[in-house]
Amino acid sequence: MKRILIGLIALAVLGAGGWFGFNLYAKHRATAEVEAAFEQIRKQGGKASHGQVGFDVMTRTLTIEDIAVEPGNEPRAQIKIAGIKGTGVRLIDDARFSAGSIDIHGFEVAVDQLGPAKLKASYKVPQLTVRDYAGPIRAEKAPASGSLIDMYRYVLGQYASVTASSLTAPTLTVSYAGSTAAGSGEVAYSGLAIQNLRNGKVDAMKADRAVFTIDVPQPGKQDKLTGELSNVIVNDFDATAIVAALDPQSNDDSYHRIYRQISAGPYMFKSSQGMRMDIDGVSFEDIAIQPSKFRLAEILALMPADRSVPAPAQSREMMEKLAAFYEGIRIGRIEVGKTSLDSPQGSARINAVRYREGEFAVEGVDAPAPQGQFKMERFALKSFSVANLMRWAAGLAAPGQAPSPDQMLGLFRVLEGAEIKGVVSPYKTTRQFVTIDTISLNWGQLVGSIPSKANLVVKMVTPTDPANPMQQPLILAGVDKLAIDLDLGAAWTESSGAFALTPVTIDLGNLAKAQARLALASVPRSVFTVDPVQAMSQAGQIEAGTLELSLRDSGVVDLIVAQYSRMQNVSRDAARSAIVEMIRAQGERITAANPDARAAVDALAGFVATSGQTLTIKLTPLGKVPVVQLMNALNSEPIGALAQFRIEASTGL
Repeated sequence: MKRILIGLIALAVLGAGGWFGFNLYAKHRATAEVEAAFEQIRKQGGKASHGQVGFDVMTRTLTIEDIAVEPGNEPRAQIKIAGIKGTGVRLIDDARFSAGSIDIHGFEVAVDQLGPAKLKASYKVPQLTVRDYAGPIRAEKAPASGSLIDMYRYVLGQYASVTASSLTAPTLTVSYAGSTAAGSGEVAYSGLAIQNLRNGKVDAMKADRAVFTIDVPQPGKQDKLTGELSNVIVNDFDATAIVAALDPQSNDDSYHRIYRQISAGPYMFKSSQGMRMDIDGVSFEDIAIQPSKFRLAEILALMPADRSVPAPAQSREMMEKLAAFYEGIRIGRIEVGKTSLDSPQGSARINAVRYREGEFAVEGVDAPAPQGQFKMERFALKSFSVANLMRWAAGLAAPGQAPSPDQMLGLFRVLEGAEIKGVVSPYKTTRQFVTIDTISLNWGQLVGSIPSKANLVVKMVTPTDPANPMQQPLILAGVDKLAIDLDLGAAWTESSGAFALTPVTIDLGNLAKAQARLALASVPRSVFTVDPVQAMSQAGQIEAGTLELSLRDSGVVDLIVAQYSRMQNVSRDAARSAIVEMIRAQGERITAANPDARAAVDALAGFVATSGQTLTIKLTPLGKVPVVQLMNALNSEPIGALAQFRIEASTGL
């Protein structure tokens, strides 16, 4: 029995010795792996040191203290970590390891000479916790160049090589300081969290709050900006698409989504000079990039290191490259919620700013104007393209030179229409208002830079202007407002060469309503040019078609009669009779040369004789009537020109 007891004691002693030996071996192995990772940084020209390394076999807990790293590249950086504690650490293979959790405290990064402005920036994370981590034991070799783009690609590449169920940090503080021109600032985030990181993709990221302070240098009084942003949420982020886009050799023309959705708000921003802006919320959806055009390195290379103004040729090159860069970005939808802007000059409000499928819209504007408050229900640009805008601006002539007509018409390629609705605006210094129900202009079917199809709709009411001599008859007749309803359409059909001006409708509510239809034939494509010589040489092929005109009297006849009555100092009845007689007298000259015009003369006289009627005139060409010859004939011998048309006219209530 005694021998058995001695044997058991001996076995326990040997087991304990083995256990401690294994524990020491495990600790030695962990220390060796840590040291190897740090040595890799030193071999790349950097500096790396650490304090005590501990490893507990029972809980498989690895601890590293007092980490300091200075990578051997530009921009210069210093990384400090007070301590790392990994629990449940296991080797997956010779290159990767996993941990149930990793707690990092006292994490600080300081970067010097960052970007063209040579900023100094620092990042501080007092506590960071990572759950269910798996990643490489050693980081890949850092890029030797000092390129910011190469560093981004390197960091994102490392990011794509790890997985984790969550990352949380109670706070993150980012501060920067630059030259006097660049200014300085600080952003403090709280409630940071990342969920389900795998292969460079993240299910969700959030920040509960971000508070910032920025000192803005400017001539005279320095400005200080402060603000707060809450509830920042990012869903479905894909870093692999950015890595591909940052590859300068990439020729991938397909779009890769990097964010499904980004939302934030409310947002508050204010200036020490008395300006404040509040936004309910901002959201972006389906942000994608095209690697072959998203050339961020080229854009950064164009930016001047100082604030010098680039030469015109450099500006054009920058705008051309920016145009291609914007073509490489696609956003499904942008929405900015209710926005208020308060300044010493007054307060402005916007209900929403929206972008979707090429349409950019501003809704619910209420803002101060020099003569009163300006209100607008909606303003929209249709098929708006930032890339095309950049290209158009780049194509303009050098400063000091007037752009050519062709360059100015290039604006039609930037968008395909614009719309304004629900405007109420003060009219000059009067107490009256201009009200716009709708102004809508659309165009398309470009021939070169010239639209061959367009439509204009205007519905508005404007006060008459006592200072305008042309409007004096209206004012004397008691007309203080003009209601305008205009609908103008034009379209060219290339296959047939037909050009139609229809509908053409203008309704001056308290005066008259006019409608017209005009058709042209044999209109060649080559007439759509900014070269007047070429346009005139091709215009000889155009033939006149049918012209229809309808005019309904809603007060304009009485206005003309009243004006004539005042001028001649006669009664209105006498004035009306005199005008009718003048029409018939002039008509006798016309009908003598063209008896077919008798119907038009009689209809016009009857239109003036009785108020409230509708005058209708239709001109139909009797054969081929070249437009250029017709215009020349109208200038020299208008009666003979009309003889080329069959004239139909009538009046009716």
